[in-house]
Amino acid sequence: MKTRIIVLLQLISLICLSGNIIGQSSVVRFPVKREESPETWRRDGWNAVARARATKVRRGRAKNVILFIGDGMGVSTLTAARILEGQLRGESGEENRLSFEEFPFSALSKTYQANQQTPDSAPTMSSIITGVKSNEGTISVNQNVQLSNYKTVAGNETKTLIEYAEEAGKSTGVVSTARLTHATPGACYAHTAFRDWESDEDIFKKNKEAWEAKFPDIARQLLEFKYGNGLEVALGGGRTNFIPKETVDPEYPAEKGKRLDGRDLTQEWLSKYKNSAYAWNEKQFAAIDPKKTDHLLGLFEPSHMRFDYDRAKDGAGEPSLSEMTGKAIDILSKNKKGFVLMVEGGRIDHSHHDGNAFHALTDTIALSNAVRTAVSKVDLDNTLIIVTADHSHTFFIQGYPARGNNILGLIREIGDHGEYEEKPKLDKNKKPMTTLGYSNGPGARTGERPELTQEQVTAPDYLQESNIPFKSETHGGEDVAIFAVGVNADLIRGSMEENWTFYIMADALGLARKK
Repeated sequence: MKTRIIVLLQLISLICLSGNIIGQSSVVRFPVKREESPETWRRDGWNAVARARATKVRRGRAKNVILFIGDGMGVSTLTAARILEGQLRGESGEENRLSFEEFPFSALSKTYQANQQTPDSAPTMSSIITGVKSNEGTISVNQNVQLSNYKTVAGNETKTLIEYAEEAGKSTGVVSTARLTHATPGACYAHTAFRDWESDEDIFKKNKEAWEAKFPDIARQLLEFKYGNGLEVALGGGRTNFIPKETVDPEYPAEKGKRLDGRDLTQEWLSKYKNSAYAWNEKQFAAIDPKKTDHLLGLFEPSHMRFDYDRAKDGAGEPSLSEMTGKAIDILSKNKKGFVLMVEGGRIDHSHHDGNAFHALTDTIALSNAVRTAVSKVDLDNTLIIVTADHSHTFFIQGYPARGNNILGLIREIGDHGEYEEKPKLDKNKKPMTTLGYSNGPGARTGERPELTQEQVTAPDYLQESNIPFKSETHGGEDVAIFAVGVNADLIRGSMEENWTFYIMADALGLARKK
């Protein structure tokens, strides 16, 4: 698989560089979906106007809400992922659209938080799922909570859309490729002064006073959920936070659990809920019958799940984000009162932190596939689907690469006479460079820039060059995009505060307004 993709991308680069020069003009040959001409662009423009005029506006009360979060999925990530997806099909790529980019309504979301200009995932997801902006590192509490001070939590919890939905008798689910106790999924059901308190061992190591006071860790809060009949679906990674420290991991014999309290939360899940199931590998997950299962817990890795591209390397197997999304909807949709589901492509963010564009982009494509699965399974006349990001990254697209140039590759430009240049663009030191890069991160080079090759930079594990050396690349502070379809989706518009997304979802469901 790895070799096939590299070869395909290199082939695309060669195809995109071919052209015939006739006098001062050129006939550019690159693999687009259709022949293009000035009339093509005119026709496309008028067709876009016609589609906009004909767009169906669905107003009223939604039965279901599905919220997709591409963690760290900034606008540059969307652009590069759409191009890569198209190029993997042998196309130019620029004209491609990710599934949710076809949604009729969109907006920009301002991601700053109560005390952060450039935020982390804990307050950003908290603002989306509770409607209240908060402080760095805190989960589903208001800005009166002091970081790491458990005593300030009581009375300052902010109620989540998942909690409101359970209270109203709806079914709920949380799906992520990250640990289920990580900031984004954790914000759906937990309230804490520090996002890193994922297990009781974490609290013991980071704040012994909170541990002695038995302040509940995030994994424990999932099992002790106080609203309705609890979450119906919880799928992701993070097994070690749910099993005792003496328990050997079922997949990796050298690893054990983390819990100091001796509780096996996976078994408690089975004991607590009727018609419940627990799965830790792909075979078990595939065997789950949604018709016979009312509560499903899936923990497919000790920590985060693998990047989508690397799932094939997992011996025990992991379901894809699309498969988890589909099964979650099948279980949740049995409730005649409807459901609320949050799905996170969590590892987009992790790959960006690593300074690696390939896995960030292929995981973005995986999220797009999961959105497509969800759309195919619901009725948009009674469902609102929103796709957004919690924050961006310092990921950029640079230079003047020609259309169809390998998005992961070296920059090749258009020459003085309109021809595709055969050789890569060089910097002032006569060294080639890539289209993609980071403002900071582990890809920073010391001394002279290396002599990069196309094979090197298109490899899945290549770390793009960055300007400032950091062990882990940082988030970016610019706005992120929101896409919406379904009931009341037209309320997603213009420039929005990130927390406004909550109110549009709650309003569609008829929840959260004070009586």
